[in-house]
Amino acid sequence: MYLRHFGLREPPFSLTPDTGYYYELASHREALNVLLVALRAGEGFLKLTGEVGTGKTLLCRKLLDALEREAETAYIPNPFLNPNALRLAVAEELGLRFPRNLGQHRLLKLVTARLVEIHRAGRRAVLLIDEAQALPDDSLEAVRLLTNLETEKAKLLQVVLLGQPELDARLAQPRLRQLRQRITFSHRLRPMDERECGAYLAHRMTVAGHQGPPPFEPRAVRLLHRASRGIPRLVNILAHKALLVAFGRGERRITPAHVRRAVRDTEDARAPRPWWRRLLRPA
Repeated sequence: MYLRHFGLREPPFSLTPDTGYYYELASHREALNVLLVALRAGEGFLKLTGEVGTGKTLLCRKLLDALEREAETAYIPNPFLNPNALRLAVAEELGLRFPRNLGQHRLLKLVTARLVEIHRAGRRAVLLIDEAQALPDDSLEAVRLLTNLETEKAKLLQVVLLGQPELDARLAQPRLRQLRQRITFSHRLRPMDERECGAYLAHRMTVAGHQGPPPFEPRAVRLLHRASRGIPRLVNILAHKALLVAFGRGERRITPAHVRRAVRDTEDARAPRPWWRRLLRPA
């Protein structure tokens, strides 16, 4: 590997969400602020969407960390569950223990009692569902019904749905209009711009142990940003491959040639058009 070659302690562009490498992109900062303000104001239903690879799961972990001292949280990362399985998952995340053959009516009573207990302790209960576009319609309706649990002045359960843009299309269905109307705050993650891309690359290299100026040349950053469309996951993939190419050639500066090689090896990357085609664009 290229770690010693670039003076790194660990791979800087791993695809595993790691809050230690979190770089506060403007879109992420806005999203986190919107979610925290809305939750602290007692809003019942929130939604965060973004393209694949824009950092929703990492942002979810940052939100969980921020809520740790003030709320009881339930996190469901893989929500392809029927309504019964979803309610079981929520109950387990809230710390309940019960026989596996417990009926749904009794399970709901246990969940309600636990939520009342949390409320009386002066804390909030927040359910975060990642990849929410995968929830079946019946399970989305079950989530809505869970938010019916409330006192005269407050919701006993707040819900944050995080998903790909397909979630918006799902919620546009007439049969889900009751759920759609309950979503009081929503935010859409944006891809990073070129300036953010350069700062993001430098940040991750520094966290991984690199010292000195960032190894990515400005033209390489520009090409990498264009090919990745500013999507953090693709940026990570292309940067990792570009480092591998440079290492294989015994070079320590990342040039456009290294990035072009990485782009050719990455299916979802957008290959830049040849310079002569750009000249032929209509004015």
